[in-house]
Amino acid sequence: MAGLIQRTAQAVDDTWQSIWHRSSRAEKIVIAIALLVTGLAIPVIPIVWIARIVAN
Repeated sequence: MAGLIQRTAQAVDDTWQSIWHRSSRAEKIVIAIALLVTGLAIPVIPIVWIARIVAN
């Protein structure tokens, strides 16, 4: 079970890194606005932080 959680966390972290770190500043702004407008920023950001902690 712990392995599944760690693999899932690693996948979330990898996805976040591929989206966020490979984006230009304009793309980051568009992503941030889209998350805020749709209300996904509230659940997404803590999930990503927790996933990064578990993955590391």
